[in-house]
Amino acid sequence: MILAIDMGNTNIVLGGIDEHKTYFVERITTNQAKTDLEYAVNLKDILEIHDIHPSQIEGAILSSVVPPLNITILRAVEKILGKKPLLVGSGMKTGLNILMDNPKTVGSDMIVDAVAAIHEFPKPIIVIDMGTATTMSVVDKSGNYCGGVILPGLKVSLDSLSGKTAQLPYISLETPGKVIGKNTIDCMRSGIIYGNVAQIDGIIDRMEEELGEKASIVATGGLARLITPLCRHKIVYDDALLLKGLLLLYRKNMGR
Repeated sequence: MILAIDMGNTNIVLGGIDEHKTYFVERITTNQAKTDLEYAVNLKDILEIHDIHPSQIEGAILSSVVPPLNITILRAVEKILGKKPLLVGSGMKTGLNILMDNPKTVGSDMIVDAVAAIHEFPKPIIVIDMGTATTMSVVDKSGNYCGGVILPGLKVSLDSLSGKTAQLPYISLETPGKVIGKNTIDCMRSGIIYGNVAQIDGIIDRMEEELGEKASIVATGGLARLITPLCRHKIVYDDALLLKGLLLLYRKNMGR
């Protein structure tokens, strides 16, 4: 088993995974004010909750979109496991040909998602990752990472709507029963949820038009489970996609 860590802007996802199963997946809040010791305590507590001893973990790998916290997390993991984690970044072997103006600027989470998707789905592939931001990445039929889009995430959109308007309240994200809302809260929920559904469906249509063929579509991220069931396209939801990609990269870079 390895420890796979995905550090996003809002949450850090930690998972124990090997080729046979995912042993645990937990989330802790991303907080740049916390020290490596505080994160180490979080990790120790998670392992104890799942009755896993650090000796059962052969190594660790980190994917991050929050560079200022990288050293803190790497040190925290090393305190508990006694092993220095791998960090996804330039110089790491991915097996992915990135057809971008500057490949080094592509988010590590987008690369890891693409690596996992290629391993599990027929090409071409559209990978949707819904977190603080929503990203949609495209892998062409030759297996090249050829680009994508970055959109405001659901909560970013909702917070902006509530924060920038005097009369609109802060609300929870729930799926409304109908598109046409009958009160302010239902209208807001409908706008955010079905607005994102229409956005995803519309971008998929345009991406497939540019590709010239239908694509496999896979979605991941905590918020995707709200949106993808409402989309008109067939979208496979895989909450562990990024962890699977991290496992593949760990094996590739450790020579196994």
